Amino acid sequence: MCMLSDPSVKYRPYTPLKLADRQWPSKTHNSVPIWLSTDLRDGNQALAVPMTADQKRIFFDHLIKCGFKEIEVSYPAASDTDFSFTRSLIDNKKIPDDVWIQVLTPAREDLIRRTFEAVAGAGHVIIHMYNATSPMFREVVFKNTKAETVDLAVKHTKLVARLTDEYSEKYGTKFRYEYSPETFTQTEPEFALEICEAVKSAWGKAGLGINRIIFNLPATVEIAPPNHYADQIEFFCRNISEREKTIVSLHPHNDRGTAAAAAELACMAGADRVEGCIFGNGERTGNVDLVTLALNLYTQGIHPKLDFSDIQACIDIVNQCNDLPVHPRHPYGGELVFTAFSGSHQDAIKKGFEAQAKRHAEARAKDEPLIWDMPYLPIDPMDIGCDYEAVIRVNSQSGKGGIAYIVKQHLGLDMPRKMQITFYKVIQEMSDREAREMTLDDITTAFRRSYHLGGANYDGRLVLRSFKISGEPILDPIDQTPYVDGEAPDERRRFDGTLSVDGVFRVVHGDGNGPLSAFLDALKIHLDIDLSIREYSEHTIGDGKNAKAASYVEVVEAKREPGQRQEGWWGAGLDTDIAGSGLRAVLSAVNNYIGDRALPELKLSVGFTARSGPADVASVILNTLQLDLPRRLQAHFFESVQRASPEGAIGYDALTTLFKKMYGFTIRELPLLLQKFTMEHLGDGEVRSISATVFINGQEMVITGKGNGPLSAVLAALAPYHDGALTVREYSEHSIGEGAGVKAASYVELVYTIDEGGQPRRLSCWGADIDEDISVSGVKALLNAVALHVPLRSKLVNGAV
Repeated sequence: MCMLSDPSVKYRPYTPLKLADRQWPSKTHNSVPIWLSTDLRDGNQALAVPMTADQKRIFFDHLIKCGFKEIEVSYPAASDTDFSFTRSLIDNKKIPDDVWIQVLTPAREDLIRRTFEAVAGAGHVIIHMYNATSPMFREVVFKNTKAETVDLAVKHTKLVARLTDEYSEKYGTKFRYEYSPETFTQTEPEFALEICEAVKSAWGKAGLGINRIIFNLPATVEIAPPNHYADQIEFFCRNISEREKTIVSLHPHNDRGTAAAAAELACMAGADRVEGCIFGNGERTGNVDLVTLALNLYTQGIHPKLDFSDIQACIDIVNQCNDLPVHPRHPYGGELVFTAFSGSHQDAIKKGFEAQAKRHAEARAKDEPLIWDMPYLPIDPMDIGCDYEAVIRVNSQSGKGGIAYIVKQHLGLDMPRKMQITFYKVIQEMSDREAREMTLDDITTAFRRSYHLGGANYDGRLVLRSFKISGEPILDPIDQTPYVDGEAPDERRRFDGTLSVDGVFRVVHGDGNGPLSAFLDALKIHLDIDLSIREYSEHTIGDGKNAKAASYVEVVEAKREPGQRQEGWWGAGLDTDIAGSGLRAVLSAVNNYIGDRALPELKLSVGFTARSGPADVASVILNTLQLDLPRRLQAHFFESVQRASPEGAIGYDALTTLFKKMYGFTIRELPLLLQKFTMEHLGDGEVRSISATVFINGQEMVITGKGNGPLSAVLAALAPYHDGALTVREYSEHSIGEGAGVKAASYVELVYTIDEGGQPRRLSCWGADIDEDISVSGVKALLNAVALHVPLRSKLVNGAV
């Protein structure tokens, strides 16, 4: 059977209440009602498999933790399970002194008496009695008149009153009474008033404060919009006598999906109390959700006197005890309630967080409240134990703003807008291809792979191993690489570095107005990659000693026609040093530019028609010996290679052998060899004293000297054994390997000054060596430079050397 074309032939609309001067629409919901959880009774009876006693105890303990002071624990006369559970709470003293348990009973004497047996000895008890009052139940179900319905309620209310007196006297229990005209919203408003007045009179104990009688007015079945419920509640509150001696309680069901709205409007109409369940469990479509009502108040700046700081714990309890899932879209508790997939929503949230951060910083400085005001997020997820991880999730409908937010939140990287667009296309393509939501790991991993960021697993074809940026011109006349005439040395930067190019180490050099342009110059010279920077930005991540610099670079091809639209390639870099961050960002972009295109291989062409340069020769040494030569040593060695190979033919092995021979590297057949040495700090520690056992021209002897460091002390010790003067011009070092097998490589350039015909002559002398100890490595490199270039004396003549 399908839907009727004219449903009015089958369904009657509700009858609006004529309340011409209703007041509730002009009021606001700004006070906290009394909360009662009926999860253990109304919620439990709606389950396909009711909770076990253990599950009910777990649920009860959680309700106490959340701050509930009134809990309907059972319908004791309905089953031995409910009766036993109620007794266990009392007998095991599980009920805090400030908590009232509530028990339900129909208007039947035997069941009422059984209910009192269940609560005997409890501290604070609300007896909740009900009977149905609507025409349908009076006339069809029970076949009672109005008078008989009232008599039923009155008779059994009097019984409850007598029993409360008896049990109070016998056990010291404090009792309160709650009466529900079941199916209130389908009952004639005047008759509902009539029966409640009769019940109040029969109870005879209605007083002020805690002694007020509770009239629970349930929307047993939600049959009208929420404003109708509010009208019914206002009518009742206006017309019930001794209003100050009554608590008007709500019990909305959710048949029309408006239970929360009905409860809020009814509170505006005068209600004092709300009965409901956590996440709205209950018969059919459920009871009103107390989490929603409480947190709705919270978002208006009113604390609900319930604590949902750990919303996930509430979800877990419902899942565990009720075997019911919380819908992903359920207010406040659903998995997706703080999640934006839409690109426009994500962009608004991202901008909202950024603006709020600035606004909160200003408010904090003025000691003002940090007001939450965010697009699409009426509550701060942090307040209920959630984080911002799920605020933005990505699928094919998502935009660049949401993806950029995730990258910023989890990698700390705030991409420029144009880069956001580029990376968005990467994620969009993945999402379309795989037809699924992109997870946090998907997005962060895609970013690392796209921009070669985050370790060796994400490296591109080009990897920066080391670099040095220098800006000081070298004016010494023996410098091997002077500046070109006309340059302004104080405005230029020199890049010296080593790259891994498809797994092969390459030494590269370049010059430019800054570190990045110098690096691009090096790539152009050595790898034939000619690019320029179109956009650059940077920011810091973190504070203090843990701060890092993040850089973003867009490169374009340097050769382009005027006005031509240029494709760009983006890169990102992260480093503790701002220059290093920028260089890594450039290399990231370059990796994206080169793709899988072929790059120039390392080939040697030396001699008079050389096509190779110092960096190419240094690259061979880097690959064969793992030595990262200083730039000046590269130039020095290259000249030696050219002289040794005038025809331009030299192999890698011959080149390596030549290097070892020229600089004494690991060679132990030299006129000056170190056996051992000891070093002491003198005075305040600024002066070093060294005593070394060496072989000079095959003769073992002990030499001693003092200096500001090991190298100057060794030079002082050697001074008596040669003519002229030796000074250290350059020293550099680096490590080789990792962990226990690491070694130190050292390079020393000496200036050897001798007198020739009354004129000083200066020569450059280089040495290189390695050792496990960095001080020994430096001393060995220095001795190699001396051994290969300085004539030494080893015999004493007339008491002198």
